[in-house]
Amino acid sequence: MTTLRTPGPTVGVVGGGQLGRMLAEAAAPLGVEVIVLDPTPDCPAAPVAREQIVAGFDDEAAIRDLATRADVLTFEIELADQQVLDRVSEETGTPVHPDPATLETIHDKLVQKRELEAAGVPVPPFRAVSDADDVRAAIDDYGAPVMLKARTGGYDGRGNVPVESKSEAEDALESVAGPAMVESFVDFEREVSVIAVKGAAERSSANREDGPRNDNEIATFPIGENVHEAEILRETVVPARSSEAVTERAHAIARDVLEVMDGRGVYGIEFFEASDGEVLLNEIAPRPHNSGHWTIEGAQTSQFEQHVRAVLGWPLGSTALRSPTVMTNLLGDVEEERSAQLSDLDEILETPGANLHWYGKREARPLRKMGHVTMTGRDDEGVDELLERAVSLRESVTFE
Repeated sequence: MTTLRTPGPTVGVVGGGQLGRMLAEAAAPLGVEVIVLDPTPDCPAAPVAREQIVAGFDDEAAIRDLATRADVLTFEIELADQQVLDRVSEETGTPVHPDPATLETIHDKLVQKRELEAAGVPVPPFRAVSDADDVRAAIDDYGAPVMLKARTGGYDGRGNVPVESKSEAEDALESVAGPAMVESFVDFEREVSVIAVKGAAERSSANREDGPRNDNEIATFPIGENVHEAEILRETVVPARSSEAVTERAHAIARDVLEVMDGRGVYGIEFFEASDGEVLLNEIAPRPHNSGHWTIEGAQTSQFEQHVRAVLGWPLGSTALRSPTVMTNLLGDVEEERSAQLSDLDEILETPGANLHWYGKREARPLRKMGHVTMTGRDDEGVDELLERAVSLRESVTFE
């Protein structure tokens, strides 16, 4: 068995946004250093990472430089170029986790859905569309409304357009502006997510009675319930207000999804809980996910620490729930981009169980994620009350 020591290795992260910042925060107590690569000077992760390389996500020379300084590469944004990562990894010998092949699957939602469906993962009915007639044909087959999605580039709900009638097909396609697909609209009770982790092969047979195993170590966090508005995540409630059967089904599907994904790390897996109790996969992010931010205070090990452990091949931590938790996003409530500060923090800072996370972004934009607040409660406390308190705290702050 390999002996792990700290101070430990260095993780190179392509992307230096809030996810990179929280990765660096989680790595530091483990003695792991983080170097980020991001085109924005003094990016959100820069103050807590050891170093920032200022370069584009597809800058091969800069990514090669990052690889020579790191023991392993990972990414916190899907804009990373999978072909560049593959070449750099082969040339430098520095591994990349998750595998860049996973990025290739994730980049195109149509490819993603086809691979998952082929693997037996339940997904809503879907099809590729190339023109308005294709969208209208989908409405004939699926019924209205349908959800039109950009196959590439969409995130945080961007690139998703509900089409209520055939007359809206052309305008909807123009708004997507690129290759698109259509999904049947799911009559869902709630949206839920599972943060799942694929680690290294389980430890050596020295600690096992049943001999060695070569499969990956898999861990899943408690299911979270996601509250969206205008396609943007507003709150995540844990535990989700779902039945035990739905919870078990979501965890089982999450494990099936990890069988399709290549490489170690955290995956955010979103589901629709349909009104009839069926669980259908929505989308996957091969990285820590906004709906997993609650784990920093609410779980024994945060999703960010788990990602660091996983990409390094270290044992995973416990995913057990510490207490009921609600996470609420602090979104830019401005009409146009401008410098902004968050004010009126007194109530958050004075409230027991409330935790403020500020991402260090200099400019606020409409609905831009500027930070989040987690509210933890007692085991005997209902999540409805906890959700109400979290939303009240979010509404107590202002941008100026």
